[in-house]
Amino acid sequence: MATKSPGPSAAGTPSETGILARILSIFTGGDPEAEKKKLLRSIGKDLSRSRYKFYKPKGSEALPGLGRFFYEIYKIVAPAQILLTNAAGSGVLRSFVIESFLSPEQKEISERLTDAWIQEKAKTLSVKELSELVKQDMIRFISVFDGDLTARIDTAHATLVALANFVNFDYFFLLKKFDSSIPERNFTYHPKFETISADYIVDDLKDFLEVFLALNLEADWKRILGALKEYRNIDVLPVDPWIKLTGALNEVRQSRILEQVVRHAQKDPYWTAAPRSQADRIVEPFLEKLRSQMEIQLQKIAQERRNSKIDDLAKQVFGTSVVVRMKNYTDKANVVFAKKMMGGFTQTAALNYIRAFLIDFFKKDVRELVDLLIIRGQWTTSILSQQLSDAYHALLELSDEIIRFDDSLGDDGDLGNKLRNVLAKSDRDKEQLKYLRNLLKDTNDRASGMVNRSALNLISVGKHLKSLIEDLSRPHHEVVLNWKEIENSAAHPVKEWMLGTYKKIYYLVQLLQFFVSKEQ
Repeated sequence: MATKSPGPSAAGTPSETGILARILSIFTGGDPEAEKKKLLRSIGKDLSRSRYKFYKPKGSEALPGLGRFFYEIYKIVAPAQILLTNAAGSGVLRSFVIESFLSPEQKEISERLTDAWIQEKAKTLSVKELSELVKQDMIRFISVFDGDLTARIDTAHATLVALANFVNFDYFFLLKKFDSSIPERNFTYHPKFETISADYIVDDLKDFLEVFLALNLEADWKRILGALKEYRNIDVLPVDPWIKLTGALNEVRQSRILEQVVRHAQKDPYWTAAPRSQADRIVEPFLEKLRSQMEIQLQKIAQERRNSKIDDLAKQVFGTSVVVRMKNYTDKANVVFAKKMMGGFTQTAALNYIRAFLIDFFKKDVRELVDLLIIRGQWTTSILSQQLSDAYHALLELSDEIIRFDDSLGDDGDLGNKLRNVLAKSDRDKEQLKYLRNLLKDTNDRASGMVNRSALNLISVGKHLKSLIEDLSRPHHEVVLNWKEIENSAAHPVKEWMLGTYKKIYYLVQLLQFFVSKEQ
């Protein structure tokens, strides 16, 4: 924000005079304390001659005129204090400033880049299509924010932050020091300001100068306040009185009267006021937040669809989406590892579904079907029946292996005890923390191996069942020759039985793909 620098007085500013005096004293051997007193006397004379009757140097007194100066400001800004409370750090203010600079096309895009719009589009688009649409909108939206536009936005925001800080200065607290009976925001009362010791308000003046010097008095306030009115649908500040006030404030700023009061009151002619910094950059954080918001929303939609597909597949296999069979190798057990910033057990979902399938379905329904096909069937080649038998028995062995693995992680299991002991020691010993990572890796590698072998054998059983279903439908059988005999020995219609089993295996393999990495 560009703030007009006040011009120096004819005699030079006290700070400039003080610096020059101190430099001269080095060569003349002058007394610094004497120079300081001389400067203070000079400031006192300037204050006595000032047309602003704010201060009486003799006795360091703040006069009623200073109280009236702050009261005139207070009358204009007091209603806005409620509207602009916490506005300086408000995201709403940042959004308002940025939106005021957007082109019609950008505003249209901005309306699309919202959670609600994305959720609505997600009803008809795939995640990939939606991601591409959002990506293109983001590129078009961001491309307009070049260096020039960014600088103009940041400057406009700094101007409004300075206004909010100026408005929210505690005028009432300061005015009560001049008139203890003055009510807050009640301008029917006629204040009776008294002469008071300047020591009583010098800190307040310093605080005021911080926000006063930062305020851009030459900004286009008519346009700014008009835009604020349109945005909030209310007059934040009365336009004409505020513009008139900025003219008066500019004269006070040019006179440097308030700085001189502080210097004289605290007997420091070298003190200088510094405007409160308004250098916040708002465009980059705004765009980064928008990017992050869009990514999170897309990830949320992708996760929702993933979860929905998982639930649907689980229902196809188990009749319910809630399946819990593992007792120790679980997500619940990962809480203790998360506290160590570790991922913990990584194959919990896949292993849980496999165990549930093998226990609930495979050992009974699939066993009966496979036994019937292998024992009763007259296969044209023993290789095919042997492949089915091998995959089937491998899955039976895996079922027992998974149970042993899960039990080993329990309270009485060797692996469970080892993990708990290393966890307990890891707070004190970094080597134990390293050992814990290795233990978890070995544990997860075992789990991954069981998942992969289960998936491969399930695929093998599924392929053979599909081949047998197709063979049964042929007029001339090529794989099994005695389908009639098998059907007569079966407790269920064979084709429907094989088809139902194949579908369950197919859906389970599809389900496992959500949890097994491509590398595995």
